[in-house]
Amino acid sequence: MRVVRLPRAVLRPYREGDRDAVYDVCVRTGDAGEDASGQHPDDDLLPDVYAGPYLALEPDLALVLDDGERAVGYVLGTADTAGSVRAWRRDWLPGFAQRHPAPAGPPRTPSEHVVVRGHEPEQMLVPGLEGLPAHLHIDLLPDHQGVGHGAELVRAFLALVAARGAGGLHVGVDPRNARARGFYARLGFTPVPGAPDGYFGIPTR
Repeated sequence: MRVVRLPRAVLRPYREGDRDAVYDVCVRTGDAGEDASGQHPDDDLLPDVYAGPYLALEPDLALVLDDGERAVGYVLGTADTAGSVRAWRRDWLPGFAQRHPAPAGPPRTPSEHVVVRGHEPEQMLVPGLEGLPAHLHIDLLPDHQGVGHGAELVRAFLALVAARGAGGLHVGVDPRNARARGFYARLGFTPVPGAPDGYFGIPTR
């Protein structure tokens, strides 16, 4: 893709050297948009579920916002959620399970719920979303929010998954995050009929 120059930052494809910065952004925005540092026994837990699998399995669908020194935001995801789930279980889960063993019984703490999500990628196969096979995760550090960078990241990602043949894209939004709901609504996302509350979708074309 072409490099898009935005005020104070550049939108560009992900590079392997961006991984640590992407992980940092994921943690610092991981509590419904607020800093989640120190909330889990291992700060890598959140990004190992919400960023790492995509960087490892589909790095060509990852984009970062670069402020000239490091990645300060990103968008990543997949054009095919069902295919991503299969790849996650086959190629990502073995290493994840070594770093984050599954709890012995039903999850009881917030950290254990995140660990279980990493062990059960099939949770992403939500009924009602079959016609919207792509999904994304996007995060930006607070200093780079509210100036149009997020919209540019989403639009660039939509173009990437459309080129892969995905006819639609969905996102799951934390019900506590009213700002995120408003953001997606302004971009044309609408609640997905038949899907659980918190899922929004948009056609890619």
